[in-house]
Amino acid sequence: MAGKHIELFLVDGTPGGLTTAEILNWTGQVLSAPRSEMSTLVARTELAGTCVYLLLGPDEGGGTRCYIGETDDFKSRLRYHDANKEFWRRVVVVTSKDANLTKAHGRYLESRLITLAQQAGRVVLENGTTPPPQPLPEAHSSDMDYFVGQLQIVLPVLGVDAIRARELDTILPTRREELVSPVFHLRQPKLGVEAQAQQVDGEFTVLAGSKCVATWHGTGKAPSTIKAYASYRAEHERLVAEGSISAVDGVGVFTRDVVFGSPSTAGAICLGRSCNGRREWIGADGTMFGAWESRGVQ
Repeated sequence: MAGKHIELFLVDGTPGGLTTAEILNWTGQVLSAPRSEMSTLVARTELAGTCVYLLLGPDEGGGTRCYIGETDDFKSRLRYHDANKEFWRRVVVVTSKDANLTKAHGRYLESRLITLAQQAGRVVLENGTTPPPQPLPEAHSSDMDYFVGQLQIVLPVLGVDAIRARELDTILPTRREELVSPVFHLRQPKLGVEAQAQQVDGEFTVLAGSKCVATWHGTGKAPSTIKAYASYRAEHERLVAEGSISAVDGVGVFTRDVVFGSPSTAGAICLGRSCNGRREWIGADGTMFGAWESRGVQ
């Protein structure tokens, strides 16, 4: 894949404030702002027409909650969400610099983004339903699919992974060795744990079919340990509740690939206890994950 020139502009000069993002030679524009800067955001002239948006906030299970919508009147729509949705702390708005997005385009994009978010499984969606894709002429559908492809690149740069693809097939063969690690294993026969994972494009991913504990029983005495274990337990329960882990004969089985923030978190979820992931995930040749990660440095 060729490099991408992405321009970020901090409108008020602060990293947590209103930010715009663009890709060179792409007609789309993305704006991100905290909830506290709604008045500044809605005053932007580029948001006068059709746009799609994502409301983002923390989830009780430690992840991210997200609502995806589209509108022709962003100011009115955001005012409605401000009064009726408590969870969100940040809004990301997607529009077009050439003002060529129509209502039909907006509905098509909304449907595609919701579907991609469901497939990615990175956020807890607030949307109750998935609207069917808006029928568009073939050329317009192609344009909007390209538009979505650019969003899958620029949104993660802003820290928004809601629609970020993680399938191995999306990585070109020429870059697989660079971006995809060998498969690492985590085994604990007494617990029925037999998990496999790879680091894909910088993300530690437990692979579908991996076996883990069906329930998380870890305990601790120190306040810091108790807090960490409570977080692991909540994450395990969330994955079970959403169907990402299925209990089969007292053993948990990953029903899909799941990304974790670190190999240690992935290992803790699998084992039901704390885990030094850099040491306990082992490759087929006996190499520890930490040693593989540090290759060429030591």
